Amino acid sequence: MTTASWRDPALPAAARVDDLLSRMTLEEKTAQLYGVWVGAATDGDGVAPHQHDMTVDHDWAELITRGLGQLTRSFGTAPVDPAVGVRALALAQRRIAAAGRFGIPAVAHEECLAGFTAWRATAYPVPLAWGAAFDPPLVEEMGRAIGRDLRAVGVHQGLAPVLDVVRDLRWGRVEETIGEDPYLVGTVGTAYVRGLESAGIVATLKHFAGYASSAGARNQAPVRAGTREFADVTLPPFEMALREGGARSVMAAYTERDGVPSSADPELLTRLLREEWGFTGTVVADYFGIGFLQTLHRVAGTPAETALLALTAGVDVELPTVKYYGEALVAAVRDGEVPEELVDRAARRVLLQKCELGLLDEDWRPEPAETAGPVDLDPATNRVLARRLAEESVVLLDNPDALLPLSPDTRIAVVGPRAADALAMLGCYSFPSHVLTQHPEADLGVEIPTLLESLRAELPDAKVTFTEGCGVSDPDPSGFTEAIARASEADVCVAVLGDRAGLFGRGTSGEGCDVADLHLPGVQSELLDALVATGVPVVLVLLTGRPYALGRWHGRLGAVVQAFFPGEEGGPAVAGVLSGRVNPSGRLPVSVPRVPGGQPWTYLQPPLGLAGEVSSLDPTPLYPFGHGRSYTAFAWEDFSGPDADIPTDGSYDLSVTVRNTGERAGAEVVQLYLHDPVASVTRPDVRLIGYRRLELAAGESARVAFRFHADLSAFTDRSGKRVVEPGALELRLGTSSAHAREVARVRLTGPVREVGTERRLHCDVEVLRT
Repeated sequence: MTTASWRDPALPAAARVDDLLSRMTLEEKTAQLYGVWVGAATDGDGVAPHQHDMTVDHDWAELITRGLGQLTRSFGTAPVDPAVGVRALALAQRRIAAAGRFGIPAVAHEECLAGFTAWRATAYPVPLAWGAAFDPPLVEEMGRAIGRDLRAVGVHQGLAPVLDVVRDLRWGRVEETIGEDPYLVGTVGTAYVRGLESAGIVATLKHFAGYASSAGARNQAPVRAGTREFADVTLPPFEMALREGGARSVMAAYTERDGVPSSADPELLTRLLREEWGFTGTVVADYFGIGFLQTLHRVAGTPAETALLALTAGVDVELPTVKYYGEALVAAVRDGEVPEELVDRAARRVLLQKCELGLLDEDWRPEPAETAGPVDLDPATNRVLARRLAEESVVLLDNPDALLPLSPDTRIAVVGPRAADALAMLGCYSFPSHVLTQHPEADLGVEIPTLLESLRAELPDAKVTFTEGCGVSDPDPSGFTEAIARASEADVCVAVLGDRAGLFGRGTSGEGCDVADLHLPGVQSELLDALVATGVPVVLVLLTGRPYALGRWHGRLGAVVQAFFPGEEGGPAVAGVLSGRVNPSGRLPVSVPRVPGGQPWTYLQPPLGLAGEVSSLDPTPLYPFGHGRSYTAFAWEDFSGPDADIPTDGSYDLSVTVRNTGERAGAEVVQLYLHDPVASVTRPDVRLIGYRRLELAAGESARVAFRFHADLSAFTDRSGKRVVEPGALELRLGTSSAHAREVARVRLTGPVREVGTERRLHCDVEVLRT
């Protein structure tokens, strides 16, 4: 028997796919361009926007006779025992392969924003916590672990990471982002991509592009970002994750920019992404995003026009289920409304990726080799990793009188709606918050110690009392009386306040849970006022998906601890910081505002965006980007950064020795910022261009050396070109965006230099132990 060329693994993938495409009918080619979501809810309480009115029931057996591009969330739609899920997915893949002429399985995709979004899978800290850790190698290790779990159950593609840069802290999806700085987002996000891809999983960058810049912080609202903001803030993390991380998929954003929705923008998805950046993977739609071109954006009047817009722009795959790329597209091609070449272009990209994944090989089998034994998606190794990341991400904002660590035998009143709730640790894309709210009959699936339980375990000799005081978002203050009584009887009060993650208004943080200002939800602010008024020292612990304004209590609290949804091991991690077992080392990936209003604002401001006499509103944050305290102290010594002239294509070295002068091990995060005093367009006063986390034993020192390249000063000029301009620069080494410890002055000499995709995207850093 002669094997068809497309089945021959010895041939180049392009030749195999060309041969396969030549044999396929139009229906078979379009079938590779959509997914099917089996079991998706249509009752109006779904996990995707407009799920109730966009989901269509299909005849599964008839549909798969043409083949199938993707299977949507076999594990992430309902609580499925992992072992049962593996068998069910393998059976579905066998049926898909057996039903079609070519025996090609589907790509199975799942969400993995903060761990595999599946029942009984590890719930890691949310991406905002990754940013707080300032530790890309650890995030890469986590990504690799998540990828292994996905691979072990037969999944091929993960819909993560989110590379949106925070532009307005009121936006509900701040918890899903890595922070407000494009360099931090890019470096940490790229590390996650490397981890996921190293495990054989297709990483999907989202949301491309500008989604976090929505007007008024409203989910899916139009994007008002200008050309330079888009080029210099929004796009760099995506470029870095593609060029240095090797991501093989991109998800088009829901939003429009300057009247053009991303899913209908060939400038974005074809010219920039493919022609300029050289991307060769697949572009997938955000869930129902193609349909929204007709129903929400109203830039198309018919299904045929909708499909034409999306295919022309460069959206290869319709997710989560078929509506526009199926029968409607076939009819449009036959009627001459859509060129078949567009179908071929998208199908070729999809099939090339399937070829890379081994799905076109004759010896393909649906059962993953990794699942020969029991399926454990939350093994001890995962929990250790989740604990490490949670511990590194906790930020000690303030501890003015060294109230922390707590005394081991003290009387502690724990008060607040987040202290005794396991879900206080989880973001909206964790399986319990994302899916289990619709399945009250199911347990959480993983062990999630609460902060109250964890604190009692950490301090067994302490007398710990507890009362909730109030709910997360309800207006009822009736619990204040008991809360005041418990606090008044204690030596210290630990107030545990924050968010409840949810979807589309069902939480105080999460997708579609946008807020008008940055007051703490419900009556939590009033509860904190009442606790402070007792005169008992109050330690404020925040378990949130975004920062909240804390200026109202500045100077009145004994200590302030911030944790951004720290995952299933977050309770022990935060309790460890309170007890002193953990020396806090997290740094803020977003600024903490002083007042609830004044948004949108991030630290990336030109001069007129900062405080000044022309406005009565002072936007200066209470705690700046990069801020974080420790239980030890660090001395910075022997700075080397002489004044120098370098060409506009040159590099410059600066270094400093950091010494742990305290009595216990700790971590310092050395941050390098660029200040450009004069440029042809206004520039941020400072912006992060390099950093390194240093873990030092008591008395230990290390020398950290940064190699600045002139490319890192590049920006988009008035003509729209990315350039390096000659002139004076300051390189500031500091502990936050607002606190420089050392300054190096550099002058770039020579002509203006235009740079493109060959430019350096990150700062090389070397650490020498001394």
